Amino acid sequence: MTQHELTDPGVFIIESLTFDNERDQRCEGQLISNILHLNNIRSDYYYIRTKREFIEVLDLFYQSNFRYLHLSCHGDKQNIHLTLDTIPYKELGKLLETHLFKKRLFLSACEAANADLAKEIIKPTGCYSVIGPVKKIEFRDAAITWAAFYHLMFRNNAKSMFRKDLIRNLQKTVNTFEQPLNYFSTSRKSKTGIKKRAIHVQQVKPGTTDGEEF
Repeated sequence: MTQHELTDPGVFIIESLTFDNERDQRCEGQLISNILHLNNIRSDYYYIRTKREFIEVLDLFYQSNFRYLHLSCHGDKQNIHLTLDTIPYKELGKLLETHLFKKRLFLSACEAANADLAKEIIKPTGCYSVIGPVKKIEFRDAAITWAAFYHLMFRNNAKSMFRKDLIRNLQKTVNTFEQPLNYFSTSRKSKTGIKKRAIHVQQVKPGTTDGEEF
């Protein structure tokens, strides 16, 4: 039995926002978790405010043996931001070092899905991929984008996310909601061991059917 077969194809969501976001109830991670439950997809959701809580909840993620980690928070080109703490990418890589082997990381954090983050995550952790928005994204757009993506991914295969299916469904989601995504994955051919695929809106040629062109 492989390491992949030993893990549970569930989504573990950790969310941390600003006090203003909390007041306005803009908890997209909670919404995504609810939609996953409606689709009978296993999902755990935790809301945190501090790095100490983040570390504790990462232990719960490890214990859950879930295959997919989804972080919903604010970010920039060097850090992710929790309600009360900031975590630089290098430190984030250290925190995730023993948690993401042969798993996937999904980021709902503005500007965080970039090459610097991927470098700190993919090779050191053995993570299969890091996926997140290319640019700043509104809460409403992020929530519906991720909910649609997970629905597409699990609709035909509730046990695994293969690269071909990932790319196809990411492209469908981007085409529909016009929110470009970066997909970083392992690569044997690249000197860095990491491959970047920027997924932008793709125009469907007249006379073709949606989906088969991707």
